[in-house]
Amino acid sequence: MVTAAPSVPYPLSVRRLGPNWYATVMGTAVVATAGAALPAHVPGLRGVLAGVWALSLVLLLALLAGRAAHWARHRDQARAHLLDAATAPFYGCLAMALLAVGGGALAVGRDWIGLRAAVTLDAVLFTAGTALGLAAAVAVPYLMAVRHRVEPGHATPVWLLPLVAPMVSAAVGPPLVPHLPPGQARETLLLGCFALFGLSLLATLLMLPLVFARLLTGGPLPLALTPTLFLVLGPLGQSTTAVGAFADAAPGVVPEPFGEAFGALAVLYGVPVTGFALLWFCLATAHVVRARRHGMRFSMTWWSFTFPVGTCVTGAGALARHTGLVAYAGPAVLLYAVLVAAWATAVVGTVRGLLRGELLAAPRPAPAAPRPVTVRTTSGAVR
Repeated sequence: MVTAAPSVPYPLSVRRLGPNWYATVMGTAVVATAGAALPAHVPGLRGVLAGVWALSLVLLLALLAGRAAHWARHRDQARAHLLDAATAPFYGCLAMALLAVGGGALAVGRDWIGLRAAVTLDAVLFTAGTALGLAAAVAVPYLMAVRHRVEPGHATPVWLLPLVAPMVSAAVGPPLVPHLPPGQARETLLLGCFALFGLSLLATLLMLPLVFARLLTGGPLPLALTPTLFLVLGPLGQSTTAVGAFADAAPGVVPEPFGEAFGALAVLYGVPVTGFALLWFCLATAHVVRARRHGMRFSMTWWSFTFPVGTCVTGAGALARHTGLVAYAGPAVLLYAVLVAAWATAVVGTVRGLLRGELLAAPRPAPAAPRPVTVRTTSGAVR
């Protein structure tokens, strides 16, 4: 009796490790930072959040090593990613991953590594993430214009990714302001973050109509891309978070009446943008429900449910802080519950996909061709 050999899973390969994998770092880090921004105090929560942040740091280091190996060993594939209109926008995720982990270090990571180390780590990651984010915001649209040959019907929310990275810098930079010397240094950083806010906001306002028009005139997105509709929440929630951070850092840093103006901006900008974010959340959810009914299966795009929702949590938390209204504290808590559920689902799906050899699997070797067989028929002919 011959026993069949057990099936061997596909070997994992960094060749298929694209820049979209940085979304796992972003989605994990925002669970920590959004939890720290909640208006409600939960005993023991900060210890859990610090552990989640530490996990995001480990993921970041692992992915940086994996992507370095990808560029060293598979330069052809890395170049193909840059020249692919569907993949190149994900290079903005590298910048946002650095920024998310850096912001988390100052928000909750300091409980484990100390304030001084947290400030140093945040400063390094903020500087690197901002530089890479600005590079992506210029390079990716340039490649789309001169190399990718995109059409309006190809527009997806993924196109927003390189444009949102400077907004993440704008949101995580202000907490560093008090750790700089008073005077020029603090005001320069704060107004520099405000400039990044304007850069990202205006670029998003140019790109978002293309995405919305594609959705209305071209029909629903392909099933696998449907979760990316949640990416639109990223610039909305992150910009609301940013103006709240400006209002927190401005007093004593910029002369009056600009300090008070930042406080007014946090409310006058944040309230209507949050309203639109809630509208888009409902629209995107309806599309996802439809896609699930049509057979949408797990893919890495499910990480789109994490970071954008987390920015809405921090944005609602900022509004609750500056208005004192329970009307914003309640949605912040509810959205955080959604975030945690989405993160857990994405983690389970990703781990299962890796164990099954579906997400980073190298292609199986082609089976050897069977040897030709000659058969002689009863008439004597050879086949």
